[in-house]
Amino acid sequence: MEQEQKPQEEAQPYTLVLAPNPSVMTGPGTNTIVVGEGTTGALVIDPAVDEPAYLEQIIAAGEARGGIRRILITHGHPDHCGGAAALRTRLGAPVLAFSRQGVALADEELKDGARLAAGDDTLRAIHTPGHRFDHLCFLLERAGILFAGDLLAGVGTVVIAPPEGDMGAYLTSLRRLQSLELRHIVPAHGPLILDPARKLAEYIEHRLLREQQVITALGQFPQGATVGDLVPLVYADVSPSLHALAAQSLTAHLLKLEQEGRVHRHASERWLLGR
Repeated sequence: MEQEQKPQEEAQPYTLVLAPNPSVMTGPGTNTIVVGEGTTGALVIDPAVDEPAYLEQIIAAGEARGGIRRILITHGHPDHCGGAAALRTRLGAPVLAFSRQGVALADEELKDGARLAAGDDTLRAIHTPGHRFDHLCFLLERAGILFAGDLLAGVGTVVIAPPEGDMGAYLTSLRRLQSLELRHIVPAHGPLILDPARKLAEYIEHRLLREQQVITALGQFPQGATVGDLVPLVYADVSPSLHALAAQSLTAHLLKLEQEGRVHRHASERWLLGR
């Protein structure tokens, strides 16, 4: 596979601070973004953990850009907002998120299309549900840079876990991003995505392939199958150690197919093809 290289740092209108929270779910950690400069000051996206040295890095990056004025959250999962309260206390900067239902500590709500000054550019909030109902991406409009949260990952795919996750909404959000002219994407986890059009197409193709694999696997169970029956068949290319996570995305596929009338289930949670 072609190796993606990071653009030269000096050309970037943002600073990336890697949070010290590596894991199976977060990869090397959460990419925290400090963007904006000059008279508008800076905004920070996704302060992930309450860890003093990491928060000092964020604050220093913000001071170099005129001081942090706002704290933005892509969505309410802990690895995206775990440091927000501490940072707000330190700086007195408000926390902004799509909804307080998703991020209880938010001081202000950001609706789809809201724009925030970021130096000589504008940061636009784009509501992109699917991974979670309250998910926002942030587009640095003139630069064509998308801060994508958990809509995409630099490596691998994203878990869609119902009831917060919705596979139909997720595909709609990916297709919405295809209409944007993007220079590159900064995901919350993993390296930069330097060919946004290709990556978005790959993500959509991958989900549709999984959907077809679900349908094919169900065809092997005329009396119906449980999620546990289906996971080893649909995710045969995934390590068994990750099958518990895969089961969440498989359930999301089944719920989407059920909404479309292409599968149904018995009270015993056995799934069958057709209505």
